[in-house]
Amino acid sequence: MHFNRIAPLGATLALVLAATPALAQDSGTVDWTGPYVGGSFGYNWQKSDQGEHLRFDTDADGDYDDVVTTTTGANAFSPGTCGGAARGATPVQGCDDDKDAIGWMGHVGYDMQFGGIVAGVVAEAGKAYISDSVTEYSTTPAFYTMTRRIDWNGNLRARLGYTTPSGIMPYITGGLAYAKVKNSFGTSNGANSFTQVDAKEDAWGWTAGGGIEAKVSDNFSIGARYLWTRYNVGDYRVDVGAGSAPATNPFLITPSGGTSMNRGDKFDTQSVMVTTSFRF
Repeated sequence: MHFNRIAPLGATLALVLAATPALAQDSGTVDWTGPYVGGSFGYNWQKSDQGEHLRFDTDADGDYDDVVTTTTGANAFSPGTCGGAARGATPVQGCDDDKDAIGWMGHVGYDMQFGGIVAGVVAEAGKAYISDSVTEYSTTPAFYTMTRRIDWNGNLRARLGYTTPSGIMPYITGGLAYAKVKNSFGTSNGANSFTQVDAKEDAWGWTAGGGIEAKVSDNFSIGARYLWTRYNVGDYRVDVGAGSAPATNPFLITPSGGTSMNRGDKFDTQSVMVTTSFRF
C-alpha cells in the first residue's frame, strides 16, 4: 500500500484521537447502543494485475482454457498481455494503467454495547469510480482490451469493537459485498465481428477490514475504516464471429468454428474511507 493511499487514514486517526471528548467525564460511561446513519468519503484502488490474461474457448465447452492458433499451429496471441488499456496494436506502444479513484458511500447501522464490547451491523451503498482493464495482443498485429467499471456497490457487514471509557472504539468488520459491474470491449481488429454478452453483471463477494471510531458528542461520531473487497465476476464474454475475415482466420479455424473470450473471475478492490455518523 503506497503512502499516498494510507495518508488519509493516518490523518483521520489523528483527528479522531484529537477529538476525544470529555463526554466520559461529564456523563460516565459512553454508550454506543442504538441506530445510526451517516456517510463516508475516501479513496479506492486495485492491486497490480500484470499477470492477468484474456482467456479463450475455441471448442464451445464453456471452459476458457484453449489456445487460439494460426494455420501453422503457432499461438496467435504470443506477443503477450498488459494489465491495462492498450495504446496501440503492439506491446511496444504500451498501455494505460488502471484507474484508481475517489469513492463515497452512505450507511445505516445499529450497535449494541456489552460492557466494553460493541457489536453491530451496518449496510452501505455508494459509488467507486474505478476501472480495471486487461489487454491481449495478437500476431496480426492487433489489440483486444476488456474493461470493467463499478456502476455502484454496497455491502452488509458485521462489526465487533472495543470502546474505551473516553469513547474511542477500534473495531474489525466483514461481510457480504455486491457490485453492479459494467463491462466494455475494444479492439483494433476490424475484420472479425465481436458480440458482447452480459456486459452488465451482478458481482457478489465478500469484504473485510477494520477501523476506528470516536464519539465526539452524544449523537455524533467520526472515524476511518479500511476494507479489502473481492467480487466474483465472470459472466461477461465476447463471442468472435467471421465478419469479413477469411476462413483461415485464427478465431475461425477452431473445433467450434468460432471463439469466445473472457477474463479472470476475480475483481479485487481496496478502500480507505473517512466516516461520519449521526446516532439516535
